[in-house]
Amino acid sequence: MSVREMREWYRARPGYWFRPKRYGWGATPVTWQGWAATFALIASAVLIGSYAQGLGMIRFALLVPLVLGFLLLCRAKTDGEWRWRWGG
Repeated sequence: MSVREMREWYRARPGYWFRPKRYGWGATPVTWQGWAATFALIASAVLIGSYAQGLGMIRFALLVPLVLGFLLLCRAKTDGEWRWRWGG
């Protein structure tokens, strides 16, 4: 695959922040909004993890809705369907 083809694959239509992964299942961020959402998830998870140390189930109860919300956002903002891909 050429660089031009890869660049075209990882381009999303207006209004979408993510593009389906070329290999595997899921999506990858392709716009600044997608990257900002991804970094916000990571920062939130790190903050929850550091402030809820020693509170195992509470930390879990805070992280699960955060991750599920992010997955729903990703699915809604992905330009294409989520399915297993082998490339090509």
